[in-house]
Amino acid sequence: MKLDLLHEGVTVDALQSLLTEHSAFTRAFDFQIQSIEPGSCTLLVPFNPLFERPGGILSGQVFMTAADVAMWLAIKTKRGLHDTSVTVSMQTSFLRSGRREPITCTARVLRLGARLCHGVAECFSQGGILLAHHSLTYMRPEPKNMTGGAA
Repeated sequence: MKLDLLHEGVTVDALQSLLTEHSAFTRAFDFQIQSIEPGSCTLLVPFNPLFERPGGILSGQVFMTAADVAMWLAIKTKRGLHDTSVTVSMQTSFLRSGRREPITCTARVLRLGARLCHGVAECFSQGGILLAHHSLTYMRPEPKNMTGGAA
């Protein structure tokens, strides 16, 4: 029986540091890692009025960014902190509106291949209502020395 373990060095603190200290694109959202497991990451997304649309609903960019970041971190739980996988595609279905409350987003790796990774992410209200569902594909770029292209 093969045990499914976190990649060496991957901890909640290490991933949170990646978000808050080393990734400028995530800082405005103030994502907080709630939990990680091998191939899974759950983020808490605090409510921020800067991301509120007219009518009091949470902007879709918040759901999509949370899903993208949660999947990025879920992959790192399997491949390590230095993995360079990038988003290739994301399909999002908005099911209900988020309104003036924190949300959570959980991403799960469904298949981790040598180059491609497929997964899903779901965003929930604090009451457990499914707000958005995302299907994501990530690609692990080839090392520069194997592409034959310029560095």
